[in-house]
Amino acid sequence: MRSMHRTSTTQMEVTSIRLEKTLKDSLKSLSGSQGYQTLIRDILWNYVQQKSGEYRPNFSQTDIRATIPSTARKDESCVLTGKLISEGESMLLALTIYGDFVPVSMDALPLEE
Repeated sequence: MRSMHRTSTTQMEVTSIRLEKTLKDSLKSLSGSQGYQTLIRDILWNYVQQKSGEYRPNFSQTDIRATIPSTARKDESCVLTGKLISEGESMLLALTIYGDFVPVSMDALPLEE
């Protein structure tokens, strides 16, 4: 994850949040050199973008492990091209190397031989 909104800490508001010790320790462990507060901000920004419809994950063809032919049950956006996949349209449901299933338009991947 990377922070979408880089703001100087002097422009941020101080907020207090209570976390379980094990959660805080896990966040510190996962954050590496960026620090756990930056990781928490990244997580919160990603959540806000997902809920607002602004979020578009960045995947490449090399992130796709397998695909399953599928039909869109609602409008979707191809994670590789951003192309609209309309409700009822054929698409691929792609399993990523991260274990996520994501929508992919039929023409976004090369044809298998």
